[in-house]
Amino acid sequence: MSSGIFNAMDVAASGMTAQRTRMDIISQNLANVNTTRDENGDVYKRQTVVFQENSNATFDSVLGNKLETYQAHGVKIVKIVEDTTEGSMVYDPNNPDADENGYVTYPNVNTVTEMTNLIDASRSYEANSTAFNAAKAMAMKGLELFQ
Repeated sequence: MSSGIFNAMDVAASGMTAQRTRMDIISQNLANVNTTRDENGDVYKRQTVVFQENSNATFDSVLGNKLETYQAHGVKIVKIVEDTTEGSMVYDPNNPDADENGYVTYPNVNTVTEMTNLIDASRSYEANSTAFNAAKAMAMKGLELFQ
């Protein structure tokens, strides 16, 4: 069996892990859509996940002499960053988090954007799962040839 099949499985698995983390962060954003005060007394800030190829290869090395032997290395999560855009101000003088003018600052989480991102992450996870299962099926067929 070729190491290419295992490489394909590793790449797909890293994609599933990355998209699962992305879905967790999106779910956290959705759960805090109305959180006007966290444990530190601040308004919740939307989180996003930053991905990067899981390799130290440079563009020149891949394009140059290694193009024929280049192998994909999958994806890794570099960091989870806080979106620094301002949240929306809503007039609600009865809210305990209202300022002196009666306005409450809500998180910078847009439900439609988060749901769209969740669908995207879910479909990406599904695509990686399909690729993993295809590689696994090829590996199993390869093993059957040796019986």
